[in-house]
Amino acid sequence: MSSRKTYILKLYVAGNTPNSMRALKTLQDILETEFKGVYALKVIDVLKNPQLAEEDKILATPTLAKILPPPVRRIIGDLSDRQRVLVGLDLLFEELADDTLHLGSEEAI
Repeated sequence: MSSRKTYILKLYVAGNTPNSMRALKTLQDILETEFKGVYALKVIDVLKNPQLAEEDKILATPTLAKILPPPVRRIIGDLSDRQRVLVGLDLLFEELADDTLHLGSEEAI
């Protein structure tokens, strides 16, 4: 990581389902490896706090939302595609730009 950004993340899960637990474990592995303590993660169980999911317009779980640094990004699914998660969190943007791979503005991450 070239600059020391602080990442604010929210992971929306629906109870202790296999997909939710897999997403949480995968995310924790990524955060400990790639973020090295420059993140804050809040796990929100939409079954216990449905109003938070409604306020943030969460339609599916698990969903990872990157709040800071801007722009806000969301990744839906169990987060098993590590590269997709890193791109979604802007960790691989410079590397991708160097490889002249450009994400279209319409591509959902």
